[in-house]
Amino acid sequence: MSEEALRQQIQILKKHNARLKRIAHDARSKLDAALDGTGLCLWQLDIPTGKLVIFNRRWGAMLGYQPKESRALFSEWKASLHPDDAAEVLKAFYDHIDGKAPYYEALHRMIAKNGSITWVLDRGRISEWDEQGRPLKVTGTHIDMTKEKQYEAQLAMLANHDPLTQLANRHALRNAFSQMRQQAALCVAFIDLDDFKHVNDTFGHRSGDRLLIQLSQRLSKACPESVVAGRLGGDEFVLLMPFGQDDPQVAEVSYACLEAAIAPFELENGTATIGASIGIVQARPQEGFSAVLSRADEAMYRIKRNGKNGVGLG
Repeated sequence: MSEEALRQQIQILKKHNARLKRIAHDARSKLDAALDGTGLCLWQLDIPTGKLVIFNRRWGAMLGYQPKESRALFSEWKASLHPDDAAEVLKAFYDHIDGKAPYYEALHRMIAKNGSITWVLDRGRISEWDEQGRPLKVTGTHIDMTKEKQYEAQLAMLANHDPLTQLANRHALRNAFSQMRQQAALCVAFIDLDDFKHVNDTFGHRSGDRLLIQLSQRLSKACPESVVAGRLGGDEFVLLMPFGQDDPQVAEVSYACLEAAIAPFELENGTATIGASIGIVQARPQEGFSAVLSRADEAMYRIKRNGKNGVGLG
């Protein structure tokens, strides 16, 4: 081949090489856009060296690290695993590497640079073996699931908590009642506020809501951790106390809650005062939540008929 022909061949090869580079760059850009649009990260682990290759997003960005601040290494990834999840995640990974599972999958937490928690759904599969059949590379994806987990927690909160006061709602109280009665004696206190309608009529419903929020905070502080405080709705509250009716803690908690209701409430448009009538009964064997609540309600009304602002045992 002449020198001129060789030169032309080299030029042709250079053009083909440039074209292939453009195609590869275009494909890489499209992959980045497709994966980043879903928050999906594509990774590959070289098992012998422990090096990680992140194909579409820089390693550590999800955890708040700047470029080159965190090395793309398997050891770095392990160090970022939440200590409560690490053992289970690594077991799932090595079960796949050892041939005990067809793929690796784990939903787990990681510790970000600032100490916050990031939830990750991690999946992977062996993609290359050596001549002896030993795994060399694992290719997989991870996706940030933090927002989904936060949304899940919010749904759980709404399902079990009163939206205004954040106390347990009727559904949560019923479940707690079923669990607590199996462990020990259980007393139920029905709390109905006195003169709350006057607050709404005088200061407005918005101030009435603020009062309910303040009262709920006071009730939570007045109750030990073992007591469940909840709101049925309106100005009706319930306490689930894991004590027998003769236990002095029943009276202590009940009167502490009564004092919490009687103390003045500082609102945006003035100071409001209310009271509370509290009826208490002990759950009987095999008695359901609604039946116990009904008896506590009756005990509460006896207090109202006798002058309000008091505690009575049913």
